Amino acid sequence: MSASLPQDSQSLVSFVAAGARRYAARSGNAAPAVDYSRIRLDPRRGAAIAAAYLAAPTHQPGARSAYAAFCAETVRQFHFLVGRPANGGLGVAVRIVDADPYPDLESMVADLRERRLKVFASAACGNPHPYLSDTENDMFRAVHDAFGHAASGRGFDADGEEAAWRKHCTMYSELARRAMTTETRGQSCVLFLHYRGSRFPEQKAVLLPRAFSDPRSVSLGLP
Repeated sequence: MSASLPQDSQSLVSFVAAGARRYAARSGNAAPAVDYSRIRLDPRRGAAIAAAYLAAPTHQPGARSAYAAFCAETVRQFHFLVGRPANGGLGVAVRIVDADPYPDLESMVADLRERRLKVFASAACGNPHPYLSDTENDMFRAVHDAFGHAASGRGFDADGEEAAWRKHCTMYSELARRAMTTETRGQSCVLFLHYRGSRFPEQKAVLLPRAFSDPRSVSLGLP
């Protein structure tokens, strides 16, 4: 996992960040500016999120509507990411690969600046999702890497994942954000605070307590 990099470093991909803001505003999700370089994962909140994820069943029937919204909105974001600039898209060529393509954030950022992005195939991970197809999961990995990490300039450690979740929240409706929070904040808290980075958690289709999907629940540390 790479360390988080400050927002004002060379890790932020400007055309992706501008595209994320444009998409959010067009979707009616415009929000006050956030200094993503200051976001840190609060250990107590993170432990509560991890405990809720671990205690949840693999599949929760009541989560279906949130996941349906999440899937539909993710597909729209993916088409925005790969669409031709002449038609309003960002023109990023996404390729699905069978091995983890990037050793760190800088490698992914270098690719994105050339308008290309590689995504580690969900089918190669041996951890199937109970609701998302492999294609839908791959699409989400692509848009989250772009609009969560590259658009915030934050990496793949615990603090970076928290910042990427907060950034990507701006592109989802409130309903879809419930599922998106499970897929990002929920899983990353289990990964870092329960498994100490040693293994990825079982994928689940569940809704965590509503407070955990509130974008205002992030903690800001020192710049």
